[in-house]
Amino acid sequence: MKRRAFFQNTLSGAAGLAGWVGGGPRLKAALPEPGGDESAVGRQSVTIFNTQSLPTYRRIKAYLDSIPAIDLHEHLRAFDQLVGYVETDQGRGMNLCGLWKGSYFQRIARLEPWEAGEPFEKWWARAKGGFANVRATTFYRYMWLALRDLYGIDFDRITDAEAANLNRRIFENYKNPQWLRQVLDKRASIKLFVCDRYWRRFDFHPDYPNELLTFNVTTLVWGFHPSEFDKKFHAFQISGPLDDPYVFAQEHGMPVNSLDDYLQLLDGMFTTAKKGNAVCLKTTQAYERTLLFDNVPKERAEAAFGHPRSELSLQQIKDFEDFIMWRLAELSAKHGIPFQIHTGDARIQGSNPLNLVELIAANPRTKFELFHGGYPWIGETGAIGMKFSDHVWINSVWLPTLSYSMAKRAFHEWLEVMPANRITWGGDDTSAEGIYGETELTRQCLAEVLAEKVERGDLAEPDARQIGKNILRDNALELYPILKQRL
Repeated sequence: MKRRAFFQNTLSGAAGLAGWVGGGPRLKAALPEPGGDESAVGRQSVTIFNTQSLPTYRRIKAYLDSIPAIDLHEHLRAFDQLVGYVETDQGRGMNLCGLWKGSYFQRIARLEPWEAGEPFEKWWARAKGGFANVRATTFYRYMWLALRDLYGIDFDRITDAEAANLNRRIFENYKNPQWLRQVLDKRASIKLFVCDRYWRRFDFHPDYPNELLTFNVTTLVWGFHPSEFDKKFHAFQISGPLDDPYVFAQEHGMPVNSLDDYLQLLDGMFTTAKKGNAVCLKTTQAYERTLLFDNVPKERAEAAFGHPRSELSLQQIKDFEDFIMWRLAELSAKHGIPFQIHTGDARIQGSNPLNLVELIAANPRTKFELFHGGYPWIGETGAIGMKFSDHVWINSVWLPTLSYSMAKRAFHEWLEVMPANRITWGGDDTSAEGIYGETELTRQCLAEVLAEKVERGDLAEPDARQIGKNILRDNALELYPILKQRL
């Protein structure tokens, strides 16, 4: 197809939306002729492509489906501790309510709570009307996609009887740990996954044979005083002793009486994490504060150390946090462990990835992986990737689930401004169904973008396939060569 014809006949947003919702016929839209005025609208109609109807898309998608992917971010707990378990009238287990509860649905809408021991029909009568206003959102559609593919159910049109049967099947599936393996290995085709266990950050023993771990360093910037590791200060981040570096220090016989001691403790924690199954660092400080970390002199951090929060100003606390963040970046380079940073979303008043540029520029030996494409700042994230292509990777994790249309735009833009070996992906979910939905959405999104570039003449199809393989697998092996030992 000629480039001009493709641009005239394709509206990528509508095409993408029609595609990932499940395809369908080509749509008609009235558009003015080039050079015309708005009064010309309605005089003619042009075809809007459903990209997924293209043979090119189907070939690329089939190829991407065949790739054993490496997923660089999940939150999958041990099988007996999964997020969605509830007490049903049949006993404790996973059910339809639990799947939606463990998904991202509640970020945009209220889910009717489950009452312990109640029959499913009672909950469903209350809950079924709550999906009506969110059916167009990707936080709903990714689970719709999983339920369609794994259970053969169209949740948009589900009947009460179908819902009850679906609930029963989910409950039965989660009686057997093999359900997770069946979905992740066979249906999602995930060879390895990296798990961010923010609920026990400093435990480096995986729960699954194909799992590697994140060393979550979010709480380490608060080490100015032991009292800081209390839920009353950081309810979202502190779950228990496995979030507290002072507990780690006690268990490993490491006294912490000065800032120098604390820095030595951090170095020791890196060593322990690397000897375990941790392959990367991860911070989610974007949920707590601005990502603008100043290069603070040690003297100002020493002034804060040893004092509880009540004795410090907000500036002194920030000084300490900033100082430690720079040390973490240095330790990342020293120990050869890439640094994953949550960017975008969270506290949007401070999560723009541009806030990290000084930290990135000053640490050229540190491999930074910027998460979520910096949503909604995907263009700014691409600019960082272009400017620092020697030590910055962009991870599209969660982005297709946040906004499929923006994810398509991001892949299109990033591939135009930075090397294709600097883009990675992840799922970011808590259940087999959620991980499958996010993985399938990523594959569809990537296949659409690559097919559109081929159709426009911007890529040869073999090159498009290689780029897709890079993003789903090979780039992870380049960034994390230790993963090769697990294949």
